[in-house]
Amino acid sequence: MSRFRKLSHTIYECKYHVVFCPKYRLRIFREEIKSYTEYQLRKLLDQKDKIELMELYICEDHIHMVLSIPPKYSLSSLIGYLKGKLALRLLHQDESLQGKYWGRHIWSRGYCVSTVDLNEEQIRKYVRYQEQRDKRTDQYNLEI
Repeated sequence: MSRFRKLSHTIYECKYHVVFCPKYRLRIFREEIKSYTEYQLRKLLDQKDKIELMELYICEDHIHMVLSIPPKYSLSSLIGYLKGKLALRLLHQDESLQGKYWGRHIWSRGYCVSTVDLNEEQIRKYVRYQEQRDKRTDQYNLEI
């Protein structure tokens, strides 16, 4: 399979590493909220045509994704869509978040994005490494 994707009049390869976090970097993504967030992100991205979620890891205080996005979508609009819909769904799912975040604003204003090109595999390994690092940290904390 070619590394390029196709639309009716476009051949493209647009991959992005995206990181965003909740306000105050609070560690809200634990247990049920983490799995619910992953489910909702996958569901929201499935609603958009031709967007592929290549890697996803949700740390306790931020989210890493590697996305393949057609050029017909604006990256900033897509991130705004994801953060907006996800905030509403998280607040509805877990009412304890409403005490931490007033005004239905869960996410910090910005996000980090980098394009993925020749070092795609290295970036995908980095996203997977986040999970391993968190597990080691958790094990270390249990031993103390």
